[in-house]
Amino acid sequence: MDLSRRDTIRAGAALAAAAAVSRIVAPSLAQAAVSASTTLTTTYGPGPANPQGYRKIVGLPGEPRIVRTDLGVAAGAGRASTREALLSFVQLSDVHVVDHQSPGRLEWVDRIETTGLFSSSYRPQEMLTAQVADAMVQAVNAQASGPVTGLPFTFVIETGDNSDNCQYNEIRWNIGILDGGTIRSDSGALAKYEGVADNNKTYYDVHYWHPDAVPAGKQPDIYKADHGFPTVPGLLDAARRPFTAPGLDVPWYTCFGNHDGLMQGNFPHTVPTSLLGVGSLKVISPPTGLSDTDIKDALASQDVNKLIGHLTVSPSVRLVRADYKRRTVTRKQIVDEHFHTTGAPVGHGFTSENRKKGTAYYYFDQGKFRHVVMDTVNPNGYDDGSLDSGQFTWLKKTVEAATGKAVIVYSHHTVDTMTNPLVGTGGDLSPRVLGGDVASYLLTQPRVIAWVNGHTHKNQIFVHSRGDGSGGFWEINTASHCDYPQQARIIEITDNHDGTLSIFTTILNHAGPADYAGDLSNTLALASLSRELSVNDPQANLAAASGTLSARNTELLVGTPADF
Repeated sequence: MDLSRRDTIRAGAALAAAAAVSRIVAPSLAQAAVSASTTLTTTYGPGPANPQGYRKIVGLPGEPRIVRTDLGVAAGAGRASTREALLSFVQLSDVHVVDHQSPGRLEWVDRIETTGLFSSSYRPQEMLTAQVADAMVQAVNAQASGPVTGLPFTFVIETGDNSDNCQYNEIRWNIGILDGGTIRSDSGALAKYEGVADNNKTYYDVHYWHPDAVPAGKQPDIYKADHGFPTVPGLLDAARRPFTAPGLDVPWYTCFGNHDGLMQGNFPHTVPTSLLGVGSLKVISPPTGLSDTDIKDALASQDVNKLIGHLTVSPSVRLVRADYKRRTVTRKQIVDEHFHTTGAPVGHGFTSENRKKGTAYYYFDQGKFRHVVMDTVNPNGYDDGSLDSGQFTWLKKTVEAATGKAVIVYSHHTVDTMTNPLVGTGGDLSPRVLGGDVASYLLTQPRVIAWVNGHTHKNQIFVHSRGDGSGGFWEINTASHCDYPQQARIIEITDNHDGTLSIFTTILNHAGPADYAGDLSNTLALASLSRELSVNDPQANLAAASGTLSARNTELLVGTPADF
């Protein structure tokens, strides 16, 4: 009998779940599978700088695994010999699949950004986000199993900002890349590029990188002149070219991020902002007559509508092909789109109740674990997050009902970035629940062992201790796909049979090679070029994004829940 791809995914999921329940004894690290994409084998980093400071990516030696006992839980000397494999999965975060030609994008505010709301609203590598996502899928499929336990991956989970501007087409590209199929990350006039990066002389702006040669009579852009960025003829066409995505070989789940729920990750849906995205006017340069102070005030007040009236009077507004697929979509509509899928599970975690009510939090049980996925996006605006009071009540019931299981919670925001108290949208005037209160509650629940999240675009691991010697939980925060270092994270859990569990984290590079070598013919080469561009992005903080060794490949010790 021929098996469809979905049949294969479901069969693999059943086998993985069975393996988790039967508590297979794990092989040693030397026996487990380690693909070339894990940083245990190879890391990627900047090579020597040319006279203008531009650096190519080079391959570097693999990194060690750091054992962390910060919770006060000791690492038993004999635990490797008694270890049993329980769980193996992959976290993707901040994929930011970008419609880089959309009139709904406000790249021009990047040059005057001081508030923090629109930092990196333009990136030189942003036309290649779909290819990076595909290259990460290929890396996950090639690795297939945990490097410590050898267990096949049970699932993959995205921890938010799967799209960049809550647009319908971005959401569909993200789902399509994970499901598999033909992807064309192009919009508007499909016969040509219409955005900030081409060589149209009328709208040529030196504040953006232009991959093609400098047009006659124009000055080199600042990326070429000041930072040594290369000329890459044909890149804009290559980035828009359709490609066939293999899709993930395992089930995948999703989580809601602020860029999925808010325009540019900051602004609530309004009629003017929605019309901007589907319209035919693309702002290339700052509008005339609008001062930097006006723009900063509009951003700080969370009122993008103050800017929209100025957009049509700018001499640098470009006429582009309108595209209804660029429409911004609500949380309820995004949830619904995940039921239009060829992958598994249908809904990708979202339930029929989520679909009916327009909520985006849920849980699922597999083996000895309960996975609790929160929606930390504040619909009232602003990039940082918080919970509504109803969801906090649901969280408590869901965690406390997980008898006999260990609990892992997931969200887009970190504890420290859940500081958004704004209320008002949708008639809900209840106070928002901030990250500190959520963490304090979770510390009262010994079955909670980890909180996995994104948002910061950094590799970080924080310890949340009860402070009385009884342990706590680990907060595992993973970098983005769209910014350097463009990495994901493998998470594995073992029972050491000495009163402790080990949570192993392993950083995974996407499958693009170190050097794209001038090749624009496939997604892996284009993803490689994206990594190179990202390491040279003038706004990048490479050390902060990569994180310390103790935040990358680790073994995190935590006490075994009493009823586990």
